Amino acid sequence: MKIANIETIPLRIPFTSGGQSAGGVWGSKDLQVVDSLVVKVTAEDGTVGWGETFGFTAIPAVKLVIDTILAPDVIGRELTQRERLMAELQKKFHIFGRSGAFIYGLSAIDIALWDIAGKRAGKPIYQLLGGGEATSLAAYASLIRYADPELVRRNVRRAVDEGYRYLKLHEVDIACVRAAREAAGPDIEITLDVNCPWTVREALDMAEQLRPLKLRWLEEPVWPPENYAGLAAVRKQGGIPVAAGENASTLMDFQHMLEAGAVDFIQPSPAKMGGITELQKVYALANAHNTTVMVHTFYDGPGLLASVHASAALGGSKAIVEWRYFDLEAQLYGDAILPKQGRLQVPQGPGLGLEPNPDVIRDYRLAP
Repeated sequence: MKIANIETIPLRIPFTSGGQSAGGVWGSKDLQVVDSLVVKVTAEDGTVGWGETFGFTAIPAVKLVIDTILAPDVIGRELTQRERLMAELQKKFHIFGRSGAFIYGLSAIDIALWDIAGKRAGKPIYQLLGGGEATSLAAYASLIRYADPELVRRNVRRAVDEGYRYLKLHEVDIACVRAAREAAGPDIEITLDVNCPWTVREALDMAEQLRPLKLRWLEEPVWPPENYAGLAAVRKQGGIPVAAGENASTLMDFQHMLEAGAVDFIQPSPAKMGGITELQKVYALANAHNTTVMVHTFYDGPGLLASVHASAALGGSKAIVEWRYFDLEAQLYGDAILPKQGRLQVPQGPGLGLEPNPDVIRDYRLAP
């Protein structure tokens, strides 16, 4: 059975977030829309698989790469040779970069091919990955950057009141992090993603101020993100567990990070680093290095579902899934994947287990 067609579908969905966002690495100040790119792969027999790339301002470049370079090479290939195909395409196009649009595009196609494989087998993807006992997983509410202690306080209380026991902040100001801890109380687990702003010395100075706030981890404290020796120094001297990996793009990146002893928690992002095919390899590497995988999941479509399935099968019942706490105007899967009391259901249908709502695609699709 061969791949018959690939279609890229850009979406723009407004959101509210309990207040205006500060300028962040994913968008400008007061950002109130989310752009995403879902990819529809159709097999010869009409079976459809859905994938997703990392979005925001990267979408036009990724869409162009898929439409003009990757799709023409993928159409006509055998469905059953997914892993061989992904390796071949990485090798063929490596001269155009081992990160960014090409890997993002391959990630979406890979996720869609796993969706098709599950549907043809009549099994959810987590069963194809070895199975798991968890029917639901804890989620952590991943807040936008507010840069305002009062807005942080208000939204932390809102998330806790909705049943979340785990939170992620994207703040870079100590006063905002302190406000979050005060609002959450001592029993809520808080992580902090600062998106690579500091030198090693600056990161260590900040860690000293952050230690009393009892963070579960400090995420990507060092610029540049591939400074694994710097991350290792912060991990060794900073007194706070370190997490990183959303900016790693290939299996070798993760191997180098683990060999450097850079992280306590490693965070592959399946819509950025090769999809489920590569994600399962990162789990194996992490297990060999006694390092915990916490999948990066800053998206709401097939990439989120891929993370849920992988976490359920490979991370076990104690895995925690990132939930983008954005209050979207419309959800691609309606209420089926919304957390309830801070937990996400593991879809039990074949493949990814859920189908995108065609009305949402119609109403929020960006014009060519």
